[in-house]
Amino acid sequence: MAEKSKILIIGGTGNIGKFLVEASAKAGHPTFALIREGSVHDPVKSQLIGNFKNQGVTLLCGDLHDHESLVKAIKPVDVVISAVGRTEVEDQFKLIAAIKEVGNIKRFFPTEYGSNVDAGHPIEPAKSGYARKAKIRRAIEAEGIPHTYVSCNCSFGFFLPTMAQPGATAPPRENILFYGDGQPKAIFNKEDDIATYTIKAVDDPRTLNKTLYLRPPKNIYSFKELVALWEKKIGKTLEKIYVTEDQILQMIQDASNEDKIMLVVNFSIFMKGEQTNFEIDPSSGVEASELYPDVDYATVEEYLDQFV
Repeated sequence: MAEKSKILIIGGTGNIGKFLVEASAKAGHPTFALIREGSVHDPVKSQLIGNFKNQGVTLLCGDLHDHESLVKAIKPVDVVISAVGRTEVEDQFKLIAAIKEVGNIKRFFPTEYGSNVDAGHPIEPAKSGYARKAKIRRAIEAEGIPHTYVSCNCSFGFFLPTMAQPGATAPPRENILFYGDGQPKAIFNKEDDIATYTIKAVDDPRTLNKTLYLRPPKNIYSFKELVALWEKKIGKTLEKIYVTEDQILQMIQDASNEDKIMLVVNFSIFMKGEQTNFEIDPSSGVEASELYPDVDYATVEEYLDQFV
């Protein structure tokens, strides 16, 4: 049996990063995590770091802005997975430079973990975010760095606890903003499963220089179907507040920054159908649940039970 690749995860204490670190260690990969010096003083992150140690993860002190620490961290590994936050996307140019200098990386996974940035046509502020991620993709390709892009679509934790309602802290019980006609399909994945599929792709030649799309068939829902599922679970029909395209565009203009992001994403996904309005081109993409049918992924239906 081939030796498993050594994996370095950058952004390992973040929303997706912590799941990637755990999945890598659980799968038996020698796992390394680049940790900022200040993270050990953060109560939440220090607890995560303690968990990493217990899982046998090698902790390396470093920073995207410290080229020497990046090179030192990359040298002993085979694969680099970035899970930095959206404000640090362009800092990955520094990571690309370090990977190129070291010259031994078999695969690089840049931070993505959302819709396919080369397929979507979002509006601002998401449009700029997509453009930054696309620039990173083009730089990776221009440098000839072996890579895999992960398009995981909607993460459970961002959408389902509020049923994609801006400003909400729990799923609705009385009324719900209903986006357009509710027909376009969206795709949902639990964070643990996003990490599991990503780690499975690390040593898989079928995912080399391709986009790994996460489209588990049981987790593809239109907004209309999602609302109907929630209504069935709570035994109640919600009042629908129907929102047209023009109305949501006005809401986006008037919203606070946090609500603006949710509304822009909802517009792209639930009204424009950007996650499912294209077929996967086999020359450039593969689908995770087809490649790895052994993964017993969590379903939307099961996940919503905790909120009933």
